[in-house]
Amino acid sequence: MKFIDEARILVGAGDGGNGIASFRRDKYEPEGGPDGGDGGNGGSVHFIADRNINTLIEYRYARRHRAQRGQNGGSSDCYGKRGKDLTLRVPVGTTIADVNSKEILADLDVDGKKVLLAKGGRGGLGNIHFKSSVNRTPRQCTRGEEGEQRELRLELRLLADIGLLGLPNAGKSTFLRAVSAARPKVADYPFTTLQPHLGVVRVDHDQSFVIADIPGLIDGAAEGAGLGIRFLKHLARTRLLLHIVDLAPVDPDADPVRDVETIIRELDKYDSELATRPRWLLLNKLDLIPEDEREQRIADFLHGCQASATGIPHFRISAISGAGCRELTHKLHEALQNLAAATPALEATSAGAATSVFPDDLFADHHDKAEDD
Repeated sequence: MKFIDEARILVGAGDGGNGIASFRRDKYEPEGGPDGGDGGNGGSVHFIADRNINTLIEYRYARRHRAQRGQNGGSSDCYGKRGKDLTLRVPVGTTIADVNSKEILADLDVDGKKVLLAKGGRGGLGNIHFKSSVNRTPRQCTRGEEGEQRELRLELRLLADIGLLGLPNAGKSTFLRAVSAARPKVADYPFTTLQPHLGVVRVDHDQSFVIADIPGLIDGAAEGAGLGIRFLKHLARTRLLLHIVDLAPVDPDADPVRDVETIIRELDKYDSELATRPRWLLLNKLDLIPEDEREQRIADFLHGCQASATGIPHFRISAISGAGCRELTHKLHEALQNLAAATPALEATSAGAATSVFPDDLFADHHDKAEDD
């Protein structure tokens, strides 16, 4: 199924029912008093996070959602029935913003979290409320209030501990396959990932973390070039970024140092806070470099990107063969624990999300012999 992560919808709470002006007309009470009942309140619109839903696709085709209107009041002191509430279910990780004000109204990052986003109108008053010692036969009543109407933008942001960054064909999908049971497409010809993928990395029988792979970024992505910028929002919840660098590019004119600077520049244009998040460099495809040239190639790269990567940890891996990947996962788990100790509130949210949203994955025992997406 195509990954659907955005939708724009209209929601409307139910209007309140109208009150009624009515009088008793019993056989032996020719001058009976007022008996008009109130209208019922309109139904409200709620959103709830549901871990059994994966996309926002149904909201791409059903854009209008309205709760039930309250019933009008009746005679004989009969009050109108309250309108039924409307509960809309969305994937865990959905943020909801008001289209007009741009304000983020809710962040449904935990399974079962429920929010009220459109309140139903209050029912009108019947004429029994207007009876007094000087007004024995009130003929006034009030109409029900209108329910709230909102135009909302739904945006799904994946819940992951670690996010993968890199140019197309850097080896992100191959790395995800190497450390988790996720199976994004890879092949021995250049192409790019078109949708995000998640992988659960099993470190121990009771310890794991989630990695998100997004489409690769290219130069000019912040201005709309390529696909990756559309999915950078999925990195908003991550605590650590893995920047995968291809040290053996097919294109002889490609420069890994320039590639690193491109990613950092586009990341900063998109979100300066995201650009300052902890980031590790993964030097990938070392198996394609002759052994006698490998150390010099790595030294030249590290020297070239000193200005843009000072103080950033770097690791040598080969995603296609799995070399260095298992050791890296243990270091990643340790780093996440340290980050969690520094920010316990984030850890509580992330841990709850990971256990409630994603099923347990098994560590991949084999590596497909392919390049990367």
